[in-house]
Amino acid sequence: MIKAILFDLDDTLLWDEKSIKEAFKATCQLAAERYAIDPALLEANVRKNAETLYASYDTYDFTTMIGISAFEGLWGNFADEGESFRKMREIAPAYREEAWTRGLKDSGIDNPAFAYELASTFPVIRKEKPFVYNDTFRVLDQLTRNYQLLLLTNGSPDLQQTKLNITPELAPYFDHIVISGDFGKGKPAPTIFEHALELLSIQKDEALMVGDNLMTDILGASRAGIDSVWVNRKQKVANEVIPTYEITELEELVPLVKNRC
Repeated sequence: MIKAILFDLDDTLLWDEKSIKEAFKATCQLAAERYAIDPALLEANVRKNAETLYASYDTYDFTTMIGISAFEGLWGNFADEGESFRKMREIAPAYREEAWTRGLKDSGIDNPAFAYELASTFPVIRKEKPFVYNDTFRVLDQLTRNYQLLLLTNGSPDLQQTKLNITPELAPYFDHIVISGDFGKGKPAPTIFEHALELLSIQKDEALMVGDNLMTDILGASRAGIDSVWVNRKQKVANEVIPTYEITELEELVPLVKNRC
């Protein structure tokens, strides 16, 4: 019998991908207005350079384990405890400026001062553009009546809390919030799932993990012996990781959980 539901945050409940996309769109439009360049080309070039730079730092293994993306690095403050987060705080300003400098240069504009301006603008715009999926609150409203709810998210505690702060309606639904940067390991490590079960005081067969990412949410749940629901909104083709259930919209979760019980 299902007693608790574990939810991923980014691109499961929060539409983080759209928030990043819209922040890029608005920031690159500023460059287009000044230099009449293609904003889509600039976005592609900044994204490419950001990922390359991000992977070159000695913090990369840590960010991969905790689950902090290159694009989160473009706007997070990482005001968290620990040596690795201290290094990220030190790297972040230069990383952001260099990603935009290289992106502009690849787009035909050599202007480091303007790159600094764009790098400073992007985090501000990102915070102004939180998006939540249309069915998120409808689903949580129905499930919170009968189940314990736990938010299990990868990332920097400071950054994930910022996302919750700018979407204040979300956090009150959850009995517990577990962030990988606090725990010390991220999904798909089974230990973070086991920690969630301990907080809920339930067994693994009494929980259900809901997430959009096969390689973190679904794989981790499988390793911990927890049934999973893959929210496959883009109708991607599954890889070797097989979820217990698959849905294309979050609203499909409610009848699924009722049928399980």
